[in-house]
Order: sequence, then C-alpha cells, then structure tokens
Amino acid sequence: MGELFLKTKQPGKHAPQMSALGLGCMGMSDFYGSAATRDDRENEAVIRAALDAGITLFNTGDFYGSGRNEALLGRALKGRRDQALISVKFGALRSPGGAFLGYDGRPNSVKNFASYSLQRLGVDVIDIYQPSRVDPATPYEDTIGAVADLIQEGKVRYLGISEANADQIRKAHAVHPVAALEIEYSLATRFIEASILPTVRELGIGVIAYGVVGRGLLTGALPEQLAAEDFRAHLPRFQGETLQRNLEKTTVLQRIARERGATPAQIAIAWVLSRGEDVIPLVGTTNQTRLAENLNALEISLSPAELAELDASFPAGAIVGDRYPTALMGMVAK
Repeated sequence: MGELFLKTKQPGKHAPQMSALGLGCMGMSDFYGSAATRDDRENEAVIRAALDAGITLFNTGDFYGSGRNEALLGRALKGRRDQALISVKFGALRSPGGAFLGYDGRPNSVKNFASYSLQRLGVDVIDIYQPSRVDPATPYEDTIGAVADLIQEGKVRYLGISEANADQIRKAHAVHPVAALEIEYSLATRFIEASILPTVRELGIGVIAYGVVGRGLLTGALPEQLAAEDFRAHLPRFQGETLQRNLEKTTVLQRIARERGATPAQIAIAWVLSRGEDVIPLVGTTNQTRLAENLNALEISLSPAELAELDASFPAGAIVGDRYPTALMGMVAK
C-alpha cells in the first residue's frame, strides 16, 4: 500500500491491516450544514492529504449525499486506489429531498446497492462492505449472506457490520467471518462496553469507532446556534438545557488538554486509541489543518492518572440525551 507514515494495525482476526486512524468522509457531503457550504475540491485535497500522511482506511456510505460522497472519494483516490481501504455502508433509503425512508437489507437490494457503489467509486472491488443498520423486516442472516455472495464473486473483500447488538453480531459472524464492527464509541458514548465490546473481542472482530469527539460535543466549542441543516440540531443531547449540561461536563477534558498543550479533540481521540489495539478511530474533517491536528493525537499517550480521571468524569451515561432522535433509536444498538 505504498510508503506509510502511520502505524498500521490488524484490528480483528479476519480484518486487513489498516492505519491506526481512519478518515470518515460523511461530513464532506452531508449532515453538517448545507450543500452550498461544501467545497468538493478542498475535500478531495483533504482525502489526498490523508493518503500522503499514511491513512489507509476511508469510510463512506452510499446514502451520504445520495451517492455524492462515493463519487467524491472515487475522484480523490484516482490513481492511488492501491493505497486505500474503502469501507462502504449501505441500506439507508433516501428521497430526492434527502429525507430518510427506512432501511432495506433484502439480498437483491444489497447486490443492487453494491453495483451502483462500484460504479460511483470507480473501482472493481469494495474492501469492506457493511449494512448501515439492521433491517427489521429482513432476517439479518439473509442480508449478511448477500454480502458473503459478493465476497465469493470477488466484488467485496471483507464483511463489516454497523450498529449491531451482541446477538446480531453473533448471527452475522455465524454466516461469514466479520472483519469489523462500526459503531459509535467515545468518552461521550460508552454503551458498547457492557456487552458489545466483550462479544466482538471474544469473536476476534475489530471495532471501527465513529463519533470519537462526540460529534463535536467533547471539544466544548460548538456554535451558539446549530444551523437547521446541521443534523446535530435534531439530536436530543444537542438541544437546549441538555446541551448546556453536557458541555459543562467537558471541563476535565478541557483542563487535561490545556495541561498537555493539546486540543480537547486530540485528548478525546487519544482516549479512544487507548481502548485497545483492536479499536480504530474514525476522524472526520473537511479541513487539512484539522486533519493534521487529529493525526497528532497519535503522539499523545495518556497517563494512568489521566485515564482514570477521564473514566471517572465520563462514566457510561454521563452525557445525557439519546444519540439519535426517538424514531431512529430503534434502528441502532443500545
């Protein structure tokens, strides 16, 4: 995969080698702000800068910008495909106006989604392919079996899963070895430590952690008013008095960052990195300077005393409010 500057890991027994940090590309095309504020040329430059720095894992979804994000990633990786591991989530259905219409995990739909992703990305094979959620109307084994078929056909290399609970993880792994579970994990969101993390470790499955700075909450620096186009404005933990209570809880993180001469985001990323060699944090940015800042988190080794203080300040449930609106909480692991 070319000359690497980052440490690489094999996070799971059935996973490929990948960089110790991955780049989440979602925000380049969707969810944070309006389409008018997005600069595809700058975002392509960020992706290429990530490649230059040794990041190999690039995470997208076929529903991010209704295919726009895959096309963007494909353009940025052109001529450097062999340096990248492309991870694609599928299954979410969108209207032309961007509304979510549910999830579809039926086998024929899975294969249809894959055919379009291959075209938009401009590649012959997707490295990691994963249902974004568990479709309640389709047996999970059927969805996973369709990905296994794509692996057999040489169109996909590795099976990933996302937002699955412990029982669903076992069901998927029984059909085909799972390379990695993508799930939210940070100081702000620690529910996976109860049953999900022990399950994936028992089975030798890696963890791709998203939301590692709590969607910006852990930085303590959010706009006074989130734009209506910013999906965080619709998340319970980012609303009204709940948001203020949550921001107040980040003071310990801010202090440790000041003492380290680091940013709160770097400390938050370093904490996720401390959780084990099988955990790969995804960082998301549309800015090359912020990318460099995130990469510098790899240089931070938190002391036992700092880790203990962070754990005491951010036990599971310390950040209040659901991580998704009520209608979507039924589709994610808890």
